[in-house]
Amino acid sequence: MEDQMKPLLRRLVRQIPTEVLKVTLEKWGRLSVAQQQNIDFTQTKWALAEQLITISEEMRWTVRHIAELEMIYVIDNPVQRMWHALQLVDPESDAPAVELMQFKEQLKSHLNELVRHVSVKMKKHADEAVWIRIAWGDRGSQPNNMRPTYVVHHLQTPYVFVTGLASKRKPLLYQALIIATRYQTIKDANLSGRKLSAIRDLLMQQYEQVFSAKYPSHLVERSQIVSHPQIKREHAEAEVHRFQMACEAFGRGKLPQLESAVYKLETTFKDPTNHTMAEREQPFRCDVTFASTDLLESLRHCASSGIASTPVSSLLSSIPQKGRNYLVIRDKVPGSESLINQTTN
Repeated sequence: MEDQMKPLLRRLVRQIPTEVLKVTLEKWGRLSVAQQQNIDFTQTKWALAEQLITISEEMRWTVRHIAELEMIYVIDNPVQRMWHALQLVDPESDAPAVELMQFKEQLKSHLNELVRHVSVKMKKHADEAVWIRIAWGDRGSQPNNMRPTYVVHHLQTPYVFVTGLASKRKPLLYQALIIATRYQTIKDANLSGRKLSAIRDLLMQQYEQVFSAKYPSHLVERSQIVSHPQIKREHAEAEVHRFQMACEAFGRGKLPQLESAVYKLETTFKDPTNHTMAEREQPFRCDVTFASTDLLESLRHCASSGIASTPVSSLLSSIPQKGRNYLVIRDKVPGSESLINQTTN
């Protein structure tokens, strides 16, 4: 496994911006003040990596030391990865009493039982989240530290966030998490994004929401072209109403910053002029993706400005209300309550 130390260090130096690398090395704390001052951060990434490799050989660093350095960088810069949310379901009676040390011991021991070669490192963050780095191996191979899985779990909550998890590793991780957290099962929450804080806040409803009520305050009028008092009053009332509807759908204040929402359509094609598609026995299937640098803020602005009609369609309002950005839309059948159905993997 120590053969991975140099390639892992080279990859880290190549990926991390120079200024960020300097701060990360300081947080790591394994370089002396003199060593830190002797590193030339103005040289090329290749030369910088070779200088650090020379120091690593002198200090006899192992792959676990470099994995620790990588973990510090990922914790401080989670936006560099795509995160997927999971939800633990059906807690046992002692689930709320699970403590950090107990969780660590249970997760590590069970992963070691399931996988012969596995490397697990855990770190508790300032926000009480437990960060877990897992390097997976196979029967005949050592843990691959070049492709680790990262897991974030807030104890006493049913939510887990993962990145870099291969499909064949899902059952192993899921089983270990269920045992360590004292839950019965785990499912896909159908929520993903690069901003870990955004999907966490959305799933845990940690943002300012607004419930149906008459909005108490008036907005500042932006620009008034008309001058008739009655018309001005009607425009102001309509603007207040649109803003209220937008806030009820998406919340008020700063919203979790999602980048996309995917709708998977499995519906009957309805067009009397197109018999070829309308008479198909199989449902019409396609994916529709909404993308933006700040999707929820964009949708709220469209509704409050009158670009989109209000009240906001449940297809859009379900993103913050249900805490997911992957939804399946099927034809409504007798006995069903909604066109929007949750899917699990």
